Amino acid sequence: MSRPKGGKRPFRTPKERVNGRIRAREVRLLADDGKQLGIFPTSDALSMAKEQQLDLVEISPNAEPPVCKITDYGKYSYEQKKLRKEQKKTTTTIKIKEIQLRPNIDPHDFTFKLNHAIDFLCDDMKVKVILRFRGKELRTKHIGLQTIEAFLEKIKPWGHTDTKPREAGRSVIVLLNPVNKKQRAPHPNPEDRMKDVDHDEIRHVEGADVNQRRGGFRKDANAKTKVPEAS
Repeated sequence: MSRPKGGKRPFRTPKERVNGRIRAREVRLLADDGKQLGIFPTSDALSMAKEQQLDLVEISPNAEPPVCKITDYGKYSYEQKKLRKEQKKTTTTIKIKEIQLRPNIDPHDFTFKLNHAIDFLCDDMKVKVILRFRGKELRTKHIGLQTIEAFLEKIKPWGHTDTKPREAGRSVIVLLNPVNKKQRAPHPNPEDRMKDVDHDEIRHVEGADVNQRRGGFRKDANAKTKVPEAS
């Protein structure tokens, strides 16, 4: 409900305890210039602040005893807001976008999601790629694994992964990090976007198999097996 015009703004309790709101019996006292004055009973600290026509502000309530400063609370509050604003500017937030794939994804949908992932990576976002299996698709995991390996192969100029894809229940998950700007391929224009990939490019990827016992990826075991020559 909106506040009626001309009404008084509600009183907001200060975040810090000030003057009579300080509950501790004694406090470690700081002067307005930051100089340590020692430990005083709270009543004495309040009297000292009053004599200087300033406030007693509790700046470290969890310390033992709590730390208080004799200062102008209005000035102190303004400086704290300014400091928080500066800290917000320097803090970098890492955004993670999600792309979902299916084992039997259509080449057109594959390309559409691939282009979206490229857009995210070029905006310095991380991309979590999730391939989900449903029902009988679990019997043919190699198809899904080929799909996700093809996705990782196509997106190499813009994103890389520090870890191998991992299984999580009925899904395979991998996190893509953006390639460094200096080494990254240019962000493609709409006209230069990747065209629909061929169906064979998605399905035939070497090394797309899973080690069922360890939950990791390995190359086809048959490729490693040596067949003895016929005598």
